[in-house]
Amino acid sequence: MTSILVVCGAGASSTFLASRIRKLAAERGLPISARAASASELSASLDGAAVILVGPHLEAEFEAISAIAAAQSIPTALLPATAFGADGAIAALDTAVSLINDPHDSQNLTNPRPADKGPLHA
Repeated sequence: MTSILVVCGAGASSTFLASRIRKLAAERGLPISARAASASELSASLDGAAVILVGPHLEAEFEAISAIAAAQSIPTALLPATAFGADGAIAALDTAVSLINDPHDSQNLTNPRPADKGPLHA
């Protein structure tokens, strides 16, 4: 199972988004789990993460978050401002699947995923 880590400031909005991502992934038949973490607990939450999606309100911290992820070769993407809205899970899951399938396919990508990770299909 591929794990998506959704990061936000305190962890509340990312918890709701992670839940919606899990539900959507199940509906699509994708072997994906999603969990939430606050930016302050990022280092302790990296274990097992295949992709990190960062809440748009952390744009100023995105470079630092990406650097932490780079040490683990985990790709990161900054989510759009609409990420926590009604259709945010769709965009977030599509971004994560894109990074898993082709880490060079996202303009928000900062850390390419190693090529040894298998593809997923949406």
